[in-house]
Amino acid sequence: MALGGALALAPLPAGPAAAAPAPAGHHPTLRKGSAARAGLLGSHLHRLVSDAQAFLGPSPTHPWYAGAVLLAGRGGTVALHRAIGMAVRYRAYDEKTGTGVEFPADEQIPMAEDTVFDLASVSKLFTSLLAVQQMERGKLRLEATVASYLPDFARAGKQDITVRQLLTHTSGLRAWIPLYSAPTYEEKLQLVWDEKPVSAPGTAYLYSDLNLISLQLVLERITGRTLDALLRDEITEPLGLRRTRYNPPASWRPEIAATEDARPPWSGLDRGLVWGQVHDENAFSLGGVAGHAGVFSDAWDLAVLGRTLLNGGVYGRTRVMAPESVELMFTDFNTAFPGDEHGLGFELYQHWYMGAMATPRSAGHTGFTGTSLVLDPTTDSFLVLLGNSVHPVRSWRSGSAPRVAAANHLARAVPVRPVRGRTAWFSGMAVSAVATLTLPALDTSSGGARLRCALWWDTEPKADALVLEATTDGGAAWRPVPFTTSRPDEEPRQHPSGSVTGWSGRVWHLLTAGLPAERGLTLRWRYATDQRYVGRGCYVDGLRVTTADGVLFDGTRPADASRVEAVGWTPSAD
Repeated sequence: MALGGALALAPLPAGPAAAAPAPAGHHPTLRKGSAARAGLLGSHLHRLVSDAQAFLGPSPTHPWYAGAVLLAGRGGTVALHRAIGMAVRYRAYDEKTGTGVEFPADEQIPMAEDTVFDLASVSKLFTSLLAVQQMERGKLRLEATVASYLPDFARAGKQDITVRQLLTHTSGLRAWIPLYSAPTYEEKLQLVWDEKPVSAPGTAYLYSDLNLISLQLVLERITGRTLDALLRDEITEPLGLRRTRYNPPASWRPEIAATEDARPPWSGLDRGLVWGQVHDENAFSLGGVAGHAGVFSDAWDLAVLGRTLLNGGVYGRTRVMAPESVELMFTDFNTAFPGDEHGLGFELYQHWYMGAMATPRSAGHTGFTGTSLVLDPTTDSFLVLLGNSVHPVRSWRSGSAPRVAAANHLARAVPVRPVRGRTAWFSGMAVSAVATLTLPALDTSSGGARLRCALWWDTEPKADALVLEATTDGGAAWRPVPFTTSRPDEEPRQHPSGSVTGWSGRVWHLLTAGLPAERGLTLRWRYATDQRYVGRGCYVDGLRVTTADGVLFDGTRPADASRVEAVGWTPSAD
């Protein structure tokens, strides 16, 4: 598409540079390599590590974690795999002073790349994968009621809850109940059977451990195997995940990150330092094997799992799931609940921990112990962050700032190449910021003036917006300028408010805007972000203003480019 005869937008792929190409039909397996081989920018991976190290200190009061393992990559290349801090540092928590009681220095254990972590709720992904496998085999139906497999589940108004509602947290079950308070396994089951939904099934989103505990019971009933046996037989052994399992043996203990000094009142059980056993009280009371928690793993194994899903269910010569089944895990079933997007098992499009990696197709999960996995099919990238953030006590950490920071840096490491020339204007990714890109005053009084440029945007939906504005009084008053965006494979989109927000596909769009006839018209781009999260940002390239009489402004000409006033925007080659 020609832009004033000066700029063309070919049918570009996803905007970012591609990772090292693979042969047609090839499904990559993982190996370590350089950032360049992965199609990533090494400088931003370095920042990812340095920012992660900052959270070893006060953040804001206590360390967010005692240590962490970071793994990031794209395609078949793991471009970053680093361990920071300590896997085992504290032997206890002193509630009177609010301090951690450290082990002697020679008994502390540094974090290693292959340190094993209690994944906490990231375990839910494995349960979900096992469920989808059983759907493929015809033993489990997505829209079947749970009670059709577990008749006792129908008690207390749960007869209409479906398997899909368990997987998408729309069953109406509350977040959790203290199963550990029941002394026997049978009595724990009775608590589940007698539990009454807090909302009608399918009417609200409520994240609940009970959903995946219930799904575990379904899987064990229809297969005749325990959940740990299913995990071993159907996922970990086929994929070669040698450090992923429930109930790791005692010999693994020196290689496992410690969690919490678990005692009342902050813990439901009095267990002392939890190290090598599952942290979650309910999972512990269920013998360490539970649908919602209990899996231990390391960063590499999680990356292999992520690569398998990004490959459409296959890793090397091993297929554990059909591509159509994987698609269900990356598809939003919760369109009725905006902001709570969810595939089967996977959370989708969650800026609160995915940061700028969040897209409508980005899938992931977090764990209470400080773990997380994010997969971005749009850029074929993956991020694993495993931290022991409840060591020595759960109250030390708050929020997901390390996860967001890591995801932002990996997203920024995926280049966005200019459409024309060496650089495009980039808005940056700062929070609580206003960035403006202002053209010089132009005389459009002859009429027929038009702005043309290439535009790329990805922002936190609704919270952050990019606006095209104009002033005729030197900046005392600005008004929005309506525009149209288009790309080769889509119908043109009108933007009467002069703004864009949210997801654009992370591709370049052609922008055109008719301009009013004025003797002194000044145009600017204004990108405003709130104080919480951001997307990948905005890019503008090939700015050009024309009238029937000729070119008034051409951003590719050095003289014109030098007249642009940029506050927060910077020329970017990537």
